[in-house]
Amino acid sequence: MSEFLLVVDDDHLMRTRLVRALVDRGFAAEGAENATEALAIAESRTPSRAVVDLRLQESSGLDLIRILAERFPEMRILLLTGYGSMATAVDAIRSGAENVLPKPADADDVLAAFDGALSEAEAEPAPSLARAEWEHIQRVLSDCDGNISQAARRLGLHRRSLQRKLAKRPPTN
Repeated sequence: MSEFLLVVDDDHLMRTRLVRALVDRGFAAEGAENATEALAIAESRTPSRAVVDLRLQESSGLDLIRILAERFPEMRILLLTGYGSMATAVDAIRSGAENVLPKPADADDVLAAFDGALSEAEAEPAPSLARAEWEHIQRVLSDCDGNISQAARRLGLHRRSLQRKLAKRPPTN
């Protein structure tokens, strides 16, 4: 019997591609669009591993990781995120994930992350302070649905200062 993996991502294309790629590599895999669906699958057919996206439509992937880790302590969990930061990684590990992987990631990346095969050379270097600030601003702006005035208030910046920062190119490292 092959090992069962659960893939939780609200991005239909990403979820189906990853499930298909894992099946092609000999695993049993099933996808879930949200936390409710994921928990139903996990209750009926306990996966040995789960890949959970950070941002789900109805909830946070971190909340789902906490629930899965509590209900299924033997399950190995990986967080996938397109909004990677050190704080997110720390929260994910504290919640029960064993690793954090930036998007986009393919099945080989996921399996390597579970196996701990990412060497220091493959690991991304820490972002510069300018890059970390830019990423934080983008996350806050995304959380505010693109509303610059609201994002500026949350960031403690003047709206024009935020607009100037957004007009610049993102730092490369």
